[in-house]
Amino acid sequence: MKSAQLKLLSNLCFILGFASIFGSIAIWFLTGGTAADSQAHAERFGIFVGLWAPTFFILSNRFDRYAEKKPDPLR
Repeated sequence: MKSAQLKLLSNLCFILGFASIFGSIAIWFLTGGTAADSQAHAERFGIFVGLWAPTFFILSNRFDRYAEKKPDPLR
């Protein structure tokens, strides 16, 4: 992969990490409902989506490091 493509993937993973955090909060608040079972489901699903954030941030970091390390043949 080219360095520019790796930088793009790094930026995309970084954005997806924050989207996962905000999506987790939105899922938790918006899908709660009034019954105890639906509130528990919303909480568990929100936590599940929120756990994606560290993975996206780690991938972003790795893609960024790899883009800086790998020489670009077009230069």
